[in-house]
Amino acid sequence: MARKVSTRRKAVNTGIAWTVGLLIFFPILWTVLTSFKTEAQAIADPPIWFNFHWTLENYVTVQERSNYFRHFWNSVVISVGSTLIGLAIAVPAAWAMAFVPGKRTKDLLMWMLSTKMLPPVGVLVPIYLLFQRFGLLDTQVGLIIVLTLINLPIIVWMLYTYFREIPVDILEAARMDGAGLKDEVISVLLPMAVPGMASTVLLNIILAWNEAFWTLNLTAAKAAPLTAFIASYSSPEGLFYAKLSAASTMAIAPILIMGWFSQKQLVRGLTFGAVK
Repeated sequence: MARKVSTRRKAVNTGIAWTVGLLIFFPILWTVLTSFKTEAQAIADPPIWFNFHWTLENYVTVQERSNYFRHFWNSVVISVGSTLIGLAIAVPAAWAMAFVPGKRTKDLLMWMLSTKMLPPVGVLVPIYLLFQRFGLLDTQVGLIIVLTLINLPIIVWMLYTYFREIPVDILEAARMDGAGLKDEVISVLLPMAVPGMASTVLLNIILAWNEAFWTLNLTAAKAAPLTAFIASYSSPEGLFYAKLSAASTMAIAPILIMGWFSQKQLVRGLTFGAVK
């Protein structure tokens, strides 16, 4: 009887998981299908699913109208750059909070997390004026600075959580063997936290890649990433759904491929220390 209940529960959980997965995947599937339609087919009512004339015209038009590879390169530089700088700042901060905590460490962590609750539009004007003053508008450096700062609380929190799972005894043993602070962090701590580091890097790249608010408000042409590339297909004349879908597909494809090939590392990192 218990085995039947367990089997039934597993079947229900599997069905729920597949349902949620399909609901999440449906917008992506619809976007990809629409990118191969003509504009007339894209706005047809009722919608046309698979029985339509497949065409690559939208992709050709998108590439001719704007330089996809320039936007792609901007996205790579901005997301990777902000991630590396964020790690350089977050690793020592998370190490100090995890292994040399103070009385206000938890309060500091909560304060850092609370900054993510601030609406970005609330600080847009001062940041825009500062960027204008220092010549950072429409530059990769400016976007790297902004994305580093807005994602830094998440990086610190994740690394702090992973570092807390590492036994302090191992670090103390390294100190007894003569390891200095640099050796302790680089040679002992970081290798043990590789799964957590990997998931932190992947998540931050995804967040930076998908950031739209700051990229649309602080760039124009030179440093515009793929999020601005997508937004360029919304014009006063209306929405060109087929071309917009093609641009969206070209923008999300690299990050989807990266996530697909690194899903094991991401899941492993997110569950690091969950089971003892």
